[in-house]
Amino acid sequence: MAKKAAVDVLFVKSKVREYIKSKDCNTSGDVIDGPALNNALIGILDKAIGRAKANGRKTVQEKDL
Repeated sequence: MAKKAAVDVLFVKSKVREYIKSKDCNTSGDVIDGPALNNALIGILDKAIGRAKANGRKTVQEKDL
């Protein structure tokens, strides 16, 4: 079985915890240490990259999000 390339975490864990806490909630460890949040962010960015390329640009802009 082929190994998947490891992807760096694309968010600041402390900032995520701080934001969730500001909304009067606690953060489960699997939110911060699991792959779900990072994968969701990667999905958003990949769609934005695809949109930019489809429009003939290499620069991802706010409107691509």
